[in-house]
Amino acid sequence: MLNVLFFIINLMKTTAFQKVLARTALGVLAAGCVHFQPRPVAPGRLYDAFEARTLDRADLGGYLRTNNLAASWPLTRWDLPSLTLAAFFYHPDLDVARAQLAVSQGELTGAGERPNPTFHVAPGYNASRPAGSISYWIADVALAIPVETAGKRGYRVAQARRLSESARQNIAQTAWQVRRGVRASLSDLYAAQEGEAQARRQQALQGEAASLLQGQADAGEVSRMEATKARMLEQASGLAVLTAQQKQVAARLKLAAAVGVPSKAMESVSFDFDILQRVPPQPPAADARRTALLGRADLRGALAEYEASQSALQLEIAKQIPDVELGPGYQYDQGENKWALGFTVTLPVFNRNQGAIAAAEARRVEAEAKFKALQARVIGQVEQAEPAYRAALAKSAATQRLADGLEQKEQKVLALRAAGEVSRLDVVADRLERAAVEQSCLDARLDVLQAAGDLEDALQVPADLSGWTRLIPPVNTAEAEEMRHE
Repeated sequence: MLNVLFFIINLMKTTAFQKVLARTALGVLAAGCVHFQPRPVAPGRLYDAFEARTLDRADLGGYLRTNNLAASWPLTRWDLPSLTLAAFFYHPDLDVARAQLAVSQGELTGAGERPNPTFHVAPGYNASRPAGSISYWIADVALAIPVETAGKRGYRVAQARRLSESARQNIAQTAWQVRRGVRASLSDLYAAQEGEAQARRQQALQGEAASLLQGQADAGEVSRMEATKARMLEQASGLAVLTAQQKQVAARLKLAAAVGVPSKAMESVSFDFDILQRVPPQPPAADARRTALLGRADLRGALAEYEASQSALQLEIAKQIPDVELGPGYQYDQGENKWALGFTVTLPVFNRNQGAIAAAEARRVEAEAKFKALQARVIGQVEQAEPAYRAALAKSAATQRLADGLEQKEQKVLALRAAGEVSRLDVVADRLERAAVEQSCLDARLDVLQAAGDLEDALQVPADLSGWTRLIPPVNTAEAEEMRHE
């Protein structure tokens, strides 16, 4: 290295060589540098790209086929798994999580970089040259090579690696929140459709009862108040139908937002609710808690953040030992060649990094407290979801038994009607009673659906998507396709 410096200094006496050397050095530096690439954000273009999103795109179909969720394309009916993957494909929250992971990976690369050496040049000129001196010029050249001590680079890399793992787990946690929104929206749509069907049945029965009572009122057999009351109940059923239709519109809009597509993309879509109607098995309590504590992405991310805080503390402790700089130097002093070897170190006289160590230790305590608090919330969520699910199943079974009993009763009433022992109005009244119980059955089934969703959310284990974290696209494929077609 010293010989090279000496060679450069002697060659720099030539002006032509200076120019060539400067141009060469600048060319080498420019070739190895990253250049800025502008990426303007155009709201109008982004809006047009969003409005162009549909559920029949070829690249979306390829993504679903790759994960065995589209035997044919486009899909004629969308269920919970296919809508979940469509949300993984489109939802902007996942883009944010991926960008955060890219930031952490860049910081990991930076943490592993070694500090660059510095090159010092200080040309001088002796204006009062003694008689007989060979040259007026003095050239002072030095190279400072930093040396990190006490394993600081290793601690810094370990901290960045664990923060990168936390960002990776954040992608999974974000994807789960996306899945949760899709399930809740699809459940709302199912409840609204079932509610409309039930309200229409009641409206038809109330209308028939009102007509029969109106006929009896015209014949003087009952008061007109009874007929008016029956007609008002029919109108109330009609309002229930309109309310259910309004809920369907709201649920479709909510589902479109949960998937990440414009509302018009959901207008002509048909849905399959079979998976929602299945009753998932109840896991044992111990297994449920273990599954949640070992598998949830938010817990794994919080644990990675705690490990990062430990590495950060180790780094601050290591900073008590100062780094050093080795500085070989050369001086061309009026025709004489002089060599030097410098050694620079920061003296830990006024502080030993106590403040930074105390802050890092406090951040470690904070990270541990956050992990414990999250773990306690998860345990509480599981312990609440399990009995709620069992209670919902028991209530649904009880209402179904009541509905089965009313069905047997209806058969008896129909037999009595055939024998002429009861009127048509009695049959309609019996069916209205059964319809009220069927509404209770529907409410109970929807409670089971809600409780099953809460239990799934507590465990973060969807019964319909095994290995769901592997299905998350590593990049924003939707945006890449939209930009390619611009």
